Amino acid sequence: MNFQQGLSGLNTTSKSLEVIGNNIANASTYGAKTSRAEFADIYAGALGAAGGTSNIGIGVNLAAVTQQFSQGTISSTENSLDVAINGSGFFQVQDTSGALLYSRNGQFKVDNQGFIVNNQGQQLLGYAADSQGVITPRAAGPLQLPTSGIAPMETTSVNMEMNLDSRATATTTAIDFNDATTYTKATSQTLYDVKGQAVAMTYYFKKTATDNWDVYATANGTTIADDGAGNPAPVTSIVFPTSGAAPTSPAAPVAITIPAAADGSYEAMTGVTLDLSSATQYGSSFSVTDLTQDGYAPGELSSLQIAENGIITARYTNGTTKAAGQIELANFRNPQGLQALGGNAWAATYASGDPVVGEPTSGTMGALQSGALEESNVDLTGELVNMITAQRIYQANAQTIKTQDAVLQTLVSLR
Repeated sequence: MNFQQGLSGLNTTSKSLEVIGNNIANASTYGAKTSRAEFADIYAGALGAAGGTSNIGIGVNLAAVTQQFSQGTISSTENSLDVAINGSGFFQVQDTSGALLYSRNGQFKVDNQGFIVNNQGQQLLGYAADSQGVITPRAAGPLQLPTSGIAPMETTSVNMEMNLDSRATATTTAIDFNDATTYTKATSQTLYDVKGQAVAMTYYFKKTATDNWDVYATANGTTIADDGAGNPAPVTSIVFPTSGAAPTSPAAPVAITIPAAADGSYEAMTGVTLDLSSATQYGSSFSVTDLTQDGYAPGELSSLQIAENGIITARYTNGTTKAAGQIELANFRNPQGLQALGGNAWAATYASGDPVVGEPTSGTMGALQSGALEESNVDLTGELVNMITAQRIYQANAQTIKTQDAVLQTLVSLR
């Protein structure tokens, strides 16, 4: 009698239950992919055997266990370094030996050296940014975030967009910064010296004649220009055409010099340019619509944000932002050919083909979602149903062995 069919059915069904059990165990593992047991029937072949449909199979075997790389549900988290891939692609990570691995689990952290790593200590790969935040795509390497603060930048230019009220009354009275009747309007902003120390600048606008305005400036309340006798002097004068449009003078940005503070609270600043080309003089109230400068104080790294294209933006306590790098993804022609290594990682094989790398959202690469993770694509309800089915099949195969045994016992008992 042939027990082969039932025995092979028990073995393969047992393997199927192992696959189902592993799926259920990883139902809450971020980035995990469900597996499927695939079977093939077995037939004995003999040379010269007659063809036809009367061949009886001798059982079943486990042909393969394949992973299904369908998209998992994306859930939000509170960690900005959690990243989910919405679409195709894998994160590239590198272990301590330099081996290249691939993962869909985006639970990343920053280690004590500033490298972005996963729970296994493997480093995330991408493109580094230079000191100015410029990213140049090239061979990917471990992404290392800046651990030190950002150095200050001295103010070199000021741009002012405003409207001066053409209906204002001209005055020739000597200006007194403490007397608002001696000037027309004023506005303020903060500049930064070479050490990043704040300099409180106030600009005063005094109408001296029709279409003519003098501009005065103080730093921390002290005039930055005088007439040699200790009296405030304008840093420039604005002349408007009769239309009130862009001024005819000054024709170019004006260079101003800010002397060092007497109390040492800020250093001298030379070569600061004041651009008034966007000023107008219309019959409406005085308003400053844009007042910008290019300097900033020193700052410490406060937070990180990852865009859908993989660019990592560092935010500093001084309000500035700068690109710190960009994540690179990899994709494969045959993802099912990847070798599962555990720890939410796969390795490339001959069957998977070589990786195709690129920026997120480019080509076939998916988009990244920061502050989110991709859940396992295991269908828990389906797996429980599969478990019941596998149990019934196991029982049925055991029953065939039991029946074969009963038949054999009958034959042995014949007299």
